[in-house]
Amino acid sequence: MVKVTADSTCDLTPELLRALDVTLTPLAILVGEQTFHDGVDIVPADIFRYVEKEGKPCSTAAVNVYEYHRLFEELLETYDAVVHINISAEFSSCHQNAALAAKSFENVHVVDSRNLSSGSGHVVCLAAEMAKKGIPAPEIVKALEDVIPRVDASFVIDKLDYLHRGGRCTGLEALGAKLLKLKPSIEVHGGKMTVGKKYMGSFERSLENYVKDKLKDIEDIDLRRVFITHPACPAETVERVRELVRSLASFEEIIETRAGCTISSHCGPDTLGILFIRKTPKAI
Repeated sequence: MVKVTADSTCDLTPELLRALDVTLTPLAILVGEQTFHDGVDIVPADIFRYVEKEGKPCSTAAVNVYEYHRLFEELLETYDAVVHINISAEFSSCHQNAALAAKSFENVHVVDSRNLSSGSGHVVCLAAEMAKKGIPAPEIVKALEDVIPRVDASFVIDKLDYLHRGGRCTGLEALGAKLLKLKPSIEVHGGKMTVGKKYMGSFERSLENYVKDKLKDIEDIDLRRVFITHPACPAETVERVRELVRSLASFEEIIETRAGCTISSHCGPDTLGILFIRKTPKAI
């Protein structure tokens, strides 16, 4: 049997994690001098309270080598092999640490998803579905190497305040976006975050145009599954996006997931993306 594990940054729903038998390794969330663990003793609502009401800075820290080693060792008492999927090595040292821990074992396979949030979640789902079918770990890893370049992950951000606090954009950029009512899309290309198209107007109008842009090449989209991922958008906003996605593409599954503390601490509450898999590698 193959066990699939992943970082907490994959942002899959508890229902999916249970159904697919996926175990998560939580990243550390640093709030002032306190340390929490993503999804264990802290959730995005806590992040927003700390930042906006208490003025406390929040940051993230990778899972360390010892924690990965302990997890792999424990799982190999029950399973024949482990396939672990990390957030992109460009965003965190989690992958480096997991790979170091895996050197102590012959049957632990560590995969860099080259992605984040439910972009990584797509990779985790494929791995877990294959594991449930009894497919050996090396074949799972080979299939993941094929799908990773085809994951299309992006988000639209309402305000750049959180990116500014985290040092990922300047105060001038944040102020300019606010004054011009620009809502940038953040795209993942080659494992790195880049700024994509900038939308003008309200967050809702920007999301509408963003979804239309993302789904315009429908013939190149794998229609098995799409994630609508956000930290804390209003239900009516999410429902409008869901209806628009449904009207533009006949996905077999449209799954809403909540972004965890890692995405939330960098992007803020009003952030939403649709994440899916393409039939061909995503253009850079």
